Amino acid sequence: MAEAEAEAGDTGLPESLALAWGLRERPAKGPKPGLSLDGIVAAAVGIAASEGLAAVSMGRVAKELGVSPMSLYRYVAAKDELYVLMQEAAVGRPPEPPPPGSGWRECVARWVRAQREVAHRNLWMLHIPTPGPPLGPNNVAWMEQGLAALADTGLAEDEKLGVLTLIGGFVRSESLLMADLAAAMRARGVTPDETMRRYVRALGALTDPERFPAVTRLLDSGVMQYADEPDAEFEFGLQTLLDGIEALVTRRRP
Repeated sequence: MAEAEAEAGDTGLPESLALAWGLRERPAKGPKPGLSLDGIVAAAVGIAASEGLAAVSMGRVAKELGVSPMSLYRYVAAKDELYVLMQEAAVGRPPEPPPPGSGWRECVARWVRAQREVAHRNLWMLHIPTPGPPLGPNNVAWMEQGLAALADTGLAEDEKLGVLTLIGGFVRSESLLMADLAAAMRARGVTPDETMRRYVRALGALTDPERFPAVTRLLDSGVMQYADEPDAEFEFGLQTLLDGIEALVTRRRP
């Protein structure tokens, strides 16, 4: 136990993340029978999933669990720390890697698609402020799998990290955009195709060939008459990113 305490102190982790890594022992008994860190996090995730991240507070979670807000602070020091644990729980463990012998491109694509699935299942998670690089065991396991997928590319370590950051930003941006568009369309009661047709009509009325020749050519092509499937949009972006990474890999190889 003393050795674990020393390790936890060396990491600089908050108490709750030290617990997640197994560097500290969990409290044997809570102020109320059955209260635990896992239960607190699960309750917070449930609130965020049904009501949105803004509804999560120490008071709201305490009410959900039938305890006083002060009783939660034995397990979680602040709401920001609770956010980190919620994100860690929602992310979960990474998927099983592809079979041995799979190329780096297949491995990375599988990793990215799995990230997107997690993001779309937990859209509330994308609104959590980013206080710094992820330190939870699940997040680090995802990082490990992403770096491992790039192991045979010949990229330098900082380039591998740059690739993961680039792809992670793409997944986050695409997920937020799709979620915002879907929410707006639900609020207006219109379909994606009708939304796109309205946009094309408005854009056509506002532009002309002299001032906006490129926009005019795009409208005249007819490609914007109907909304693309979200998966198709995502796959186009993913494959384009992978093409760019492949060009970098080719340049780095002797």
